[in-house]
Amino acid sequence: MQAEVPQSGRHFHLLAEENTRAAIARLAGVLELPRLEASFDVALHGRNGLHVVGRVSATVGQVCTVTLEPMTNEVNEDVDLVFLSAPAAALPAHREAEIEVPLGDAPELLIDGMVDLGALATEFLVLGINPYPRKPDSVFDAPAAETQSPGPFAFLGKLGERAQPSIRRSGGERKKR
Repeated sequence: MQAEVPQSGRHFHLLAEENTRAAIARLAGVLELPRLEASFDVALHGRNGLHVVGRVSATVGQVCTVTLEPMTNEVNEDVDLVFLSAPAAALPAHREAEIEVPLGDAPELLIDGMVDLGALATEFLVLGINPYPRKPDSVFDAPAAETQSPGPFAFLGKLGERAQPSIRRSGGERKKR
């Protein structure tokens, strides 16, 4: 992909087809994915890198966690990543040395000089899906607490009420503990 990007950069607009959306919906664990599109501007970053800026947007069919009814949500995720080649010299060698922690986000690695924009769009979509979707104006009413229920561990209190075993002493007499 690096070779396909001119100095001025290149724009990509992706629109997922129905069978692709169905596969991604299964992967993401949602009911349906009626719309998925992404728009990326890719520019060169130094000698061995790419800078990808864009947006992933989708309509996602989910189940409301309060009413358990189907609903739709909109996902809009901004993307701003730098991808760099991994030169052989930069591969970690087995040696004792201090580890340098970068201040910002570490760049992503280019695989064979390429960025898979479809996989990138899928990743940001999945990250943007609300894990606990809720219909507007839905209210969760907790069930009233039962005060007369003994609870699941009530039997533990009864363990002390059992008769204690007796111990036989030499000589045939018994003594209670």
